[in-house]
Amino acid sequence: MARPLLQVALDNFSLSEALESTLLLAPELDVIEAGTLLCLATGADSIKALRTLYPNNTIVADLKIVDAGGELAGMACDKGADWVTVMCSAANATKVNAMKAATERGGEMQVELFGNWTLEEAAEWRKLGLKQVIYHQSRDALNAGGSWGESNLNMVKNLIDLGFEVSVTGGLTVENISLFKGLPVKCFIAGRSLRNAKDPAAEARKWKMEIAKYWQE
Repeated sequence: MARPLLQVALDNFSLSEALESTLLLAPELDVIEAGTLLCLATGADSIKALRTLYPNNTIVADLKIVDAGGELAGMACDKGADWVTVMCSAANATKVNAMKAATERGGEMQVELFGNWTLEEAAEWRKLGLKQVIYHQSRDALNAGGSWGESNLNMVKNLIDLGFEVSVTGGLTVENISLFKGLPVKCFIAGRSLRNAKDPAAEARKWKMEIAKYWQE
């Protein structure tokens, strides 16, 4: 079973703040995400900057596409994104157009699972050719008292059984990693728990050590 990747979500409001984080974290990371807030605040320049500075990392553009899938995915990949996110609520035509644009440029689409969706819908996305999903505990849900539990893990298992590569995110800490042992998680995505740590690089190394404890390549 492949070892899960470690990803940081850069949900900063300025590129300079984001790069302060990557300066410390990038050597410890597999994947660097231009978060939704960063993309909205700075435009596609943040994607281009991350690709230029970190050519050996996978770069994600978390655009949360809901329409104009081909145009937006194409733009993000042209700026250097390897993976681009599309919302689960987007029309299937939008997902397919985004997937085609990304694939033509050597990239992939990730379906971000927010709000209301069903496994039946997910099975249809898989039939359309989409390979990656992000199982998400939203910031608002966590702030309202939500946490990772058995129902979340069962849903991750169901998505894996459908043939998806599943990344997980939303209020994750290093202590949560053991919950997923035995599951072929694609990527653990962390934001503030890495960026705001007293020693971000040391915290990232803790994550990697914990991941290595439960997944042997």
